[in-house]
Amino acid sequence: MNYKATHPRKVRGESIHQPLSNKRKSDQKSSNSKVMSAAEIKQELKKHSFIVHTEDLPVGNRTASQRLEQKGYLVPEIEHFVDGPDVRELSERIKLWLGAGYPVHLIGPTGCGKTSLVMHLAKEIGRPVVWINGDDALTTKDLTGGYAQIKQESLRDHYIHNVIKSTDIIKPEWIDNPLAVACKYGCTFVYNEFSRAKPIANNILLSVFEEGILELPSKFGEDRYLKVHPEFRAILTSNSIEYAGVHAPQDALLDRMVGIYMDYYSFETEVDIVCKHTELPYEEAKNIVFVIRKIREQLDDVQKPGTRAAIMVGKAMKQLNGNTDTYYKQLFLDVIATKTSSNEDLFKKEKLVRNVVSELT
Repeated sequence: MNYKATHPRKVRGESIHQPLSNKRKSDQKSSNSKVMSAAEIKQELKKHSFIVHTEDLPVGNRTASQRLEQKGYLVPEIEHFVDGPDVRELSERIKLWLGAGYPVHLIGPTGCGKTSLVMHLAKEIGRPVVWINGDDALTTKDLTGGYAQIKQESLRDHYIHNVIKSTDIIKPEWIDNPLAVACKYGCTFVYNEFSRAKPIANNILLSVFEEGILELPSKFGEDRYLKVHPEFRAILTSNSIEYAGVHAPQDALLDRMVGIYMDYYSFETEVDIVCKHTELPYEEAKNIVFVIRKIREQLDDVQKPGTRAAIMVGKAMKQLNGNTDTYYKQLFLDVIATKTSSNEDLFKKEKLVRNVVSELT
């Protein structure tokens, strides 16, 4: 005769009453079968977050910030940095204000080299660097942290066959996000595209910059307030032009920062940058920068091509190995055509490229 199970308890073919030792083994297996260890939870978190848990770092005589640095916090690596006269002058001003303890807000048009300069300076400071990109979806929790992981343990009692006793234990785990890590360990906090985040998300910075206190709004207990490390420094970057997706920061926060405006670098500096990034001969890089700067002079602010555009054209030319006659004009058009609003606008830019390139011949 075949029997079909109609409920989760299995009684046929098994003894309902088992020795106590067997039941304890069964209960232990049941409680551990779906529970991840702390190490496994942290390993999973690392797949989705750049945060490094300090308790995972090597133990030794190194300070917490040195261990963070050795662990290799994820920050952009800046290559081929050019230290021209105008770059040095701007760098010295930024370092002066940072040395005085003020956060610096670097403002300039897209593609002018803000990020490269900031990351270079952050490395020069000699402290670990923590990096975050602003965007419209960024919240205060993305800056400070939160109870992002829940550890749940389940215990089952099967001592009586028709009674099931269940106990769930939930343990919240706090995860520090970039601003909290920087404040705690004295890192250099780089907030790229600061103006792309909504002002409400950045209110948390007011007490950090003014009183040297970071409030963790969603944290429980006495750890809600964190005293900012004396070596903490902050550098923020924003676009100077009203691009799409840009928010105006609140005046109260701007009053607590030093605003430094930068423009595109000089002709010689831009040529050096293109040379280093593309490995093109000086004369070829010089011609590329000449065309880009001429186009820049004749376009509106939002549409102006930056130094990044010159590098893009240079890398494409490098791929052509000198056979640029067919594509030379088209390369410039392809780079600046990304900021067009219509076919008529594209036609005007095509005409502009032809006229500027013709000046070289």
